[in-house]
Amino acid sequence: MDKMISATPVRRADQATWLRQLTVGALLACLACCAGAAHAQQDSTARDQAWHHWRGPLANGVNPTADPPLTWSPDQNIAWKSAIDGAGSSTPIVWGDKIFLLTAINTGQVDPDLPKPEDQPRRPFGITYPNTQYQFVVLCLDRRTGKEQWRQTAAQLIPAEGHHGDNNFASASPTTDGKRLYCWFGSAGTMVTYDFNGQLLWKRDLGQVNMRRSFGEGSSPVIHGDRLVLNRDNDGQSYVVALDAANGKELWRQQRDELSTWMTPLVVTHAGKTQVICSASNYVRSYDLANGKLLWQCSGQVGNVTPSPVADDACVICMSGYRGSAAYAISLDATGDVSGTDKVSWQQDRGTPYVPSPLLYDGWLFYNQSNDAILSVVNAADGAEVMKRTRIPGLRRVYASPVGAANRVYYVGRDGTTVVLERSDTLRVLATNAIGEPVDASPAVVGKQLFLRGRDHLFCIEAKK
Repeated sequence: MDKMISATPVRRADQATWLRQLTVGALLACLACCAGAAHAQQDSTARDQAWHHWRGPLANGVNPTADPPLTWSPDQNIAWKSAIDGAGSSTPIVWGDKIFLLTAINTGQVDPDLPKPEDQPRRPFGITYPNTQYQFVVLCLDRRTGKEQWRQTAAQLIPAEGHHGDNNFASASPTTDGKRLYCWFGSAGTMVTYDFNGQLLWKRDLGQVNMRRSFGEGSSPVIHGDRLVLNRDNDGQSYVVALDAANGKELWRQQRDELSTWMTPLVVTHAGKTQVICSASNYVRSYDLANGKLLWQCSGQVGNVTPSPVADDACVICMSGYRGSAAYAISLDATGDVSGTDKVSWQQDRGTPYVPSPLLYDGWLFYNQSNDAILSVVNAADGAEVMKRTRIPGLRRVYASPVGAANRVYYVGRDGTTVVLERSDTLRVLATNAIGEPVDASPAVVGKQLFLRGRDHLFCIEAKK
């Protein structure tokens, strides 16, 4: 028989005190919850009004709150331009009144034990290995004036490999959560994190890898909550890794049987589970952000995967366009190997991009063929053709990924020409603009401004008031 446990009688005074304490405690807990919710809402609002990731606040190329200029030229609607030393094609990252860029500066300091570029064996595409030290530099500019606020050298060393003539040692873009700035220099193997005043918070050496034909790296880090994700597909041992954003501690790592890719992973939450989706030639794979467990995989991509995935509420769309074309829409509720199953909602085998990533804008996918200015638009839900392949007048070659804002699509050519299109099912050119400088970096659109990183300058494009 269970023992009866008698309760000690509570006096009225004690009972009143207990009730007051309970009420105050409940009130404080409620206020804490409200404050937490308000803080989360503020973070979300700040992110929506920034460009914290190389593909923008939604990781799809769109900023729904932006309304940048329609027209500009070297002497019209250029609020400022700032000279950027060194070389880089990282996208400008914008948060509040700050802009962050990465660049690699050749110091000219020669290591006499290394062969000169002209004495090295011939490699494909004329690639040579450097014999001089490079500074891998993080820049912070004032968004209002373009003046440099601070710079930090994340590393100084001689890269172990060279890069393709169209690449550089600072092609990955930084990212931020509004508290810290996360910077990745793949060619140096260095992940470094600063506060917004340029103070070093932590630094990790992830080592150097062997990229295909020494093309150089290009994948950017992704921040989600308290985790920082980086994919390192290469011609050695590929892997995807999650780090603690606060201190750089490795939380998990998954090896991948893939060769070199240059895409940036997509982190997306669906049905309560947050997935890390990495596209590659063997498989598109999804991992659980919490522990790195493989959730699903799907084959079908072609080689040298560079475009980053995009997602709507139901599917992730992955593309590649080197020596073939592939576009697959894969259900986010997939499990296991879904290759060739009905979890692939639709697929395309022509007209997909090699370097640029697609733009997902209000249910439509905008993408170009290979690196050419030949545009296709399809419905993201079912792959139905919205606009058949059409050449964009005024553009030839394109490396920068398109961006969308104010019912407009901005395509930037390698010669620095930007063609502004209406988001429409027919090709409607609204404006053609030039800055007089080559551009390979993808633009950023925030508020009334558009930021273009040229070969030598960062341009702030804003209509004069």
